[in-house]
Amino acid sequence: MSTWTGLASEASSDGSGKARIVTGLLCDGDRILLCHRSPLRRVLPDVWDLPGGHVEPGEPPRVALARELREELGVDVAVPSGPPVHEVHADTFSMRIWLVEAWTGYPANLAPEEHDAIGWFTEDALGALPLAHASYPALFRRVLAERRA
Repeated sequence: MSTWTGLASEASSDGSGKARIVTGLLCDGDRILLCHRSPLRRVLPDVWDLPGGHVEPGEPPRVALARELREELGVDVAVPSGPPVHEVHADTFSMRIWLVEAWTGYPANLAPEEHDAIGWFTEDALGALPLAHASYPALFRRVLAERRA
């Protein structure tokens, strides 16, 4: 189990009190798309993170992922049919991460109040970035290695 500190609590629709977060790990060849969280953000400022966001009450997580990627990046993705590639659980939130290998549109930063930049990174470049979660490097290595195999 991975933990992540610093996230504000937001009640979930399941009554657990945990925020439900969904994110997409967008891969294009040997690159992963990340969003840089604005230094002005109250929670996890000035780090690179996966695109995504909160699941709204009554919304299925898979549907929330497609909505969030459309809102934040302007890309359309199919609602995932398989399980997440990774999950992160903490006291205040639960996050599901789905691998996204196909989309329509070109990713753009449509949420400048949340992210001040987006970028594509190779495995070598990922090591130098301040990331939002300690489990990301191993996840990124595993996903990129599976894609090369």
